[in-house]
Parts: sequence; C-alpha cells; structure tokens
Amino acid sequence: MIAVAEGVQRRLTMQTIEIAVDTTAIRSLDWDRDRFDIEFGLQNGTTYNSFLIRGEKTALVDTSHEKFRQLYLDTLTGLIDPTTLDYLIVSHTEPDHSGLVKDILALAPQITVVGSKVAIQFLENWLHQPFQSQIVKNGDRIDLGNGHIIEAVIAPNLHWPDTIFTYDTKTQILYTCDAFGMHYCDDHTFDEDLDLIEEDFKYYYDCLMGPNARSVLSALKRMGQLPEITTIATGHGPLLYHNLTELTGRYRQWSEEQAKAETTVAVFYLSDYGYSDRLSQAIAHGITKTGVAVEMMDLRSAEPQEVKELMSIASGVVIGTPPTTGDTATTAQTAIGTLLGSTNSKQSFGVFESGDGDSESAYLLVNKFRDLGLNPGFPPILVKDTPTEQTYHLCEEAGTDLGQWLSRDRTIKQIKALDSDLDKALGRLSSGLYIITAKKGNISSAMVASWVAQASFQPLGISVAVAKDRAIESLMHIGDRFILNVLEAGNYQGLIKHFLKRFPPGADRFEGVKTYAASNGSPILADALAYMECEVKSRMDCGDHWTIYATVSAGRVSQTDALTAVHHRKVGNHY
Repeated sequence: MIAVAEGVQRRLTMQTIEIAVDTTAIRSLDWDRDRFDIEFGLQNGTTYNSFLIRGEKTALVDTSHEKFRQLYLDTLTGLIDPTTLDYLIVSHTEPDHSGLVKDILALAPQITVVGSKVAIQFLENWLHQPFQSQIVKNGDRIDLGNGHIIEAVIAPNLHWPDTIFTYDTKTQILYTCDAFGMHYCDDHTFDEDLDLIEEDFKYYYDCLMGPNARSVLSALKRMGQLPEITTIATGHGPLLYHNLTELTGRYRQWSEEQAKAETTVAVFYLSDYGYSDRLSQAIAHGITKTGVAVEMMDLRSAEPQEVKELMSIASGVVIGTPPTTGDTATTAQTAIGTLLGSTNSKQSFGVFESGDGDSESAYLLVNKFRDLGLNPGFPPILVKDTPTEQTYHLCEEAGTDLGQWLSRDRTIKQIKALDSDLDKALGRLSSGLYIITAKKGNISSAMVASWVAQASFQPLGISVAVAKDRAIESLMHIGDRFILNVLEAGNYQGLIKHFLKRFPPGADRFEGVKTYAASNGSPILADALAYMECEVKSRMDCGDHWTIYATVSAGRVSQTDALTAVHHRKVGNHY
C-alpha cells in the first residue's frame, strides 16, 4: 500500500509491505531530500523505516520524521488499532526516528516504551509527561508470543550513544536503525541491485559510521553471538537481505581499517544540545577523509574512565562547547574536567561552538587547552545562528586540516621514499595542468588537477582523479557539476601559485581571481586557455583518490593556437 502526501511540493510517500510472518515494514519515503541533518549532500533522497511486529502482543519498532506526521499516523491506524499496541521500541532518540513518540503516546497511552537507559532518560526529559517504560540491557528479552521473542543488542554510538539493536528470534530479523543503512529512496524494499546502492552505502558509512569504527566492531561481535540473521531491517534505505553477508562484511573491513589507523582524534559532543551532534559529525567526516581515525564520545553520557582511555590514545581532540546552565552543563563540565586532566602537550585540539544562545564561549576552552601546552589544529569555529551549508562545509574543511596536520609525518615519510624504480617509472607519466572549479548552493571550491584524461566519445566524457582529502571532493558526487579549466603553457604561474596555497577553513578561494559564471553556476577562470562544463556521472574508489567520470556539455577555447601547460614529475609517490 502506498499513500501520498497532498498539497506538498516535495514528494513524501508511504509504503507498507509484509517482510516476514506477522511483520510489516512502514516506510516513509522522502524522495527529494538533498540534505540530511548533518548537511551531507544526498543524491537519492532517503527513507525512514518503522516496523510492526504482531505476536500475542504487538510491538512497534521506531516511528518516523515529524514531516510525515499525518501520513505516518494515518498509515499506522490503517494497519492496527493503536490502543492494542503493547510496546514501542526506541532504537535511539534521534528525531528522525523518534519524532512521533509523543503522538504515539497520545494514541496509545497504555504502551510501554522500550529503550536503553540513556534513551529512556532522554525521553523523560524531552516529553515532560509520565509514560510506562522498560529499560533493556544487552541480552534482555521481551516475549511477544507466537514465537516472537525480541532480544536487545546494545550498540552505543551507532550513531547515537543510546542505540540498541533488536532481534526477533522467530523471523531472524535484526532491527538496526542507523547502522547498515543508507540514504537511498526507491520503491524496492530490499537490496536487490547491489550496483545501484553500493556507492550510497559506502558514503553513508563514511559520514556516520566511520567515525565510530570501534563501536561498529563491538556491535558486529555482539551480532555474531546471535542465531542466524536472515534480514537486517535498517532505519534508512532498503533492507538488507540479498546482499546481507557482502554488505556486513564491508562494514567489518572498513571498520578494521579505521581501527588500525596509526593516528586517532577524539571528538567530544553533546547529542541533545544545540547543533553539537551535527557539527561534530561534519568535523569527523573531514578528519576521516585524511586517513586519520576518529572516536566520538557524547559528553552527556561519558564515563570518566572512558574519557581517560580515549584521551590516552588520541593524537588530537575536538570538543563542542557545552551549555552554561542546567543539568547538561553540570554533566558536561565534569567530563570536560576529566578530559583536560588527561591531555598531553603533544596533542592538537579544535573547538567548535554548539550553536545555542546558552553556549559557553569557544575561547574559554581554547585558552584552557593553550594553557596546557596543546597546539590548535584549526581556528575556533564560532556558530552564532542556525548552521548553514557553508557552516557544515567549514567544519568539514577544519577537520581535514586537523587530519592533514596530524598525518604530516606519514606524508613526509612517503615523499622521502624515492628509491623505488616503480615510483620513478610512474613519475614519467606526463599530464596537463588544470584547475577544477565547482559551486553548489552557496559553497564554492577549487583545486589544481593534473590527472585528467578524455574518457569517452559518445557521450563526450572525461575522467578526473581527486584526492579524498580535497575540500572540493564533497562537491563532486553523482549529479554535481563543475568546470574543468585548462591552463595555458607559459601563462599559468599566477593561477597555480594562487590555488596551490593553503586556504584556511571556509576561506574564499576565488578572492582576487577573475571569474565569470558558467551556465551550470560554477566559476570559469577568465585567464584559463579553455574550459569545459562537466557533470559527474560516476565515482570509483581508487584508494587515496576518487576517479570521477563526468560528461561534458559545453566548452570554449580562448586562443586556438595556444598550447596546454604540461606537468612532469620525477617520482610517482607524490604530486
């Protein structure tokens, strides 16, 4: 059954489908959403998945985003009389999954809300009304009857500190909320076409799960103690059934690679305060793009020993400012005191404001870190208003700057390794000199490129290699548009010098450079020899680079008799 929202410009639809005996998926399909709450760009919309399990008793697993309020409630009441609901299982309290808890309580005041201790405490503070609750620990069971025994699997930090998975012993379905999900919206309930979804699956992991790799591995270990899992019912995107072993295996591989990283940054945030969670995720994503691992910890629920252990392995620390008043402030300040007492002078730090009027000044924490002898990894990020796309992009760039600084010794070591004949041979591959420019919304960026080649005639297409830690990488996903500016031999030094310099996070890369807008909105460099307007059609993971394939729709040459600038390297292990 599919229900469609009326009177809205963006497509919001509902899908219900029986996925196993006595088990119904209620999927809220957000077809046109192009940004998620932490401001990562989406190419294919998203879904919010909820599930109804009927035994002798009935359980509802998660709700939906508040934008689906009427659609979701109409769909739910069309399936079941809410007064017969026995349990509401809250996988975690992030609003896109728990946004309608209050509405469910209004329809079903008899219901028992099931969640981790942290989740129930948060709901008590948020709802400000009495409700029946049941706190579950790892291995706790709820018998719904008719063979449906629901077992709790504690999975903190995936990606909120209060996350639990739940496993139905009868259907062998594991409900994982955010973990193993993806932002992908279509009518297919399951993962039939791996080729279609694997890029979104990896992008989702990189953005949300990669910064919690050790927590992923802990969850996988607990999952291994369950009987057979036939289906993973995710909170976003298609459910995993056809490619379950393959995709969970990729989670394990990626997480093991992250956990083995030589360098780790500890990122501390407050999940229930301001925009702390979203901003921290953007910074963490920027850090992981450099090959540096991230461990995230919520100051709201951090235990002193956990803080000390994380700080003992961290080469850098990033922290969001806490509120100045209230219970959260008291809890956070206790954790911060432990954190500051566990630092060492070799660590680098970064501070960001959490974006709330009651937020402590970032400079108070900056001064405390400086007094302890730590070096700043990026300037403090000051957030006075609701964060914009530019704010989140600035956070990502700040994280990348910190990651590059912390991995500088590794980079220098690689550059100095010049003895390989293979490196010298690769260095003999000559290439042109180009500058890639892109604009998406209010965000613009640029980079010097040399690994560019024509890739097809029909359609006209090119390939570009982009290092994963480049700021422009986030503007070059499928569907994004950019300009390939070709530099002229003998007349490129000024542009190269400008775009090779190190820009601080959020800086305008085009200040002082003559540009004009292309039809796709990206800047064309007025002093370039030629330009081509491009649209990204696919991306291939090539280790430390993405290879971007893009079609070319328009272009122009300013001087037909001029030659392209050419770049020659001595070795192939660095630019």
